[in-house]
Amino acid sequence: MSTDPISYHRDHRGKIETKAKAPLKNADDLALAYTPGVAKVCERIAEEPREIQALTNRSNTVAIVSDGSAVLGLGNIGPEAALPVMEGKAMIFKAQADIDAVPLCINTQNTEEIIQFCKHIAPSFGGINLEDIAAPKCFDILKHLETELPIPVFHDDQDGTAIVTLAALLNAARLRESKVSELRIVVNGAGAAGIAITRLLRAYGVKDIVLVDSKGIVSSNRTDLNPYKKRIAKDSNPRALSGDITVALKGADVFIGVSKCCILSEHMVRTMADHPIIFAMANPKPEIMPENAHAAGAYIVGTGRSDFPNQINNALVFPGIFRGLLDAHTFPRKCVISEHMVEVKIAAAKAIAGVIEPSVDYILPDVMDPAVVPAIRGAICA
Repeated sequence: MSTDPISYHRDHRGKIETKAKAPLKNADDLALAYTPGVAKVCERIAEEPREIQALTNRSNTVAIVSDGSAVLGLGNIGPEAALPVMEGKAMIFKAQADIDAVPLCINTQNTEEIIQFCKHIAPSFGGINLEDIAAPKCFDILKHLETELPIPVFHDDQDGTAIVTLAALLNAARLRESKVSELRIVVNGAGAAGIAITRLLRAYGVKDIVLVDSKGIVSSNRTDLNPYKKRIAKDSNPRALSGDITVALKGADVFIGVSKCCILSEHMVRTMADHPIIFAMANPKPEIMPENAHAAGAYIVGTGRSDFPNQINNALVFPGIFRGLLDAHTFPRKCVISEHMVEVKIAAAKAIAGVIEPSVDYILPDVMDPAVVPAIRGAICA
């Protein structure tokens, strides 16, 4: 088997395919699956629309929608170049949760056009997973869709990252013998992930969170903030700090990085509280390498990479979230994942954290751990 990504993808011509799950071996099968028998199924759904859940694959199908404007650590590479990522996500959906996911990379980066596209395709899907759509437009898209569509809409870069970060923090704080609500936390990166993490940690009860962007601490006295940063500024930075990341980090217990490589130095780590927790999640190169963080006194270090201990990856989240949402059958409103539905997100984070008995180099289960999806599903469907 090839270890080269290009050869791997070329050999398989992509990573997913469509297969029939009902028999189609003879004329009788054809008459049931297609004409004339399918007409009765269509008429039944026209008479009773909720029958679509039982009579089609809609209840097990998710659309992965991306405009390719914020892909991994690659940036705005467009829809064609984003397709391999979405195919990989579809593979994970199927392998981990037996969900049929369809990658839909679309040739527009206009907010209203993306919203309308998702509305138009909604009849064919049980849920929509927004992926790799740049901030701040991703906030507007999610806000509209989750209030206007009768199916769950989930933006993985926001809520998936926030959920897995909270799960990691629950176990890291337990090992450190700290209460999560009493931790002083710095979140570096004020895009979709950083704002969502801050929202969820505040909802969990963390009182002291300082959010930092490329221009410094996000505070209410700044005049250069977009509407989403203005709103989060009112709900963070309780000590009214101003300045750059070095100011934010002094005495902090936790650093959460969703920004870019190499911005956290050993000296900065040494200014934090004793035995700090470092989640350096920038990809492909973290904000600080784990060995450097440990050398500066860090107690627990996590990254977004699979070749270091403590990978913090939202692939732990989305298969179980959608498995639970699709199985709960509580459309349209009770299971929508929004900033207002924090109980579902917190329940998912607790479920992930509870799958393992943590240690310093093992604060989260492996992405392929078969216990994760049932745990999240159980938390949602309870």
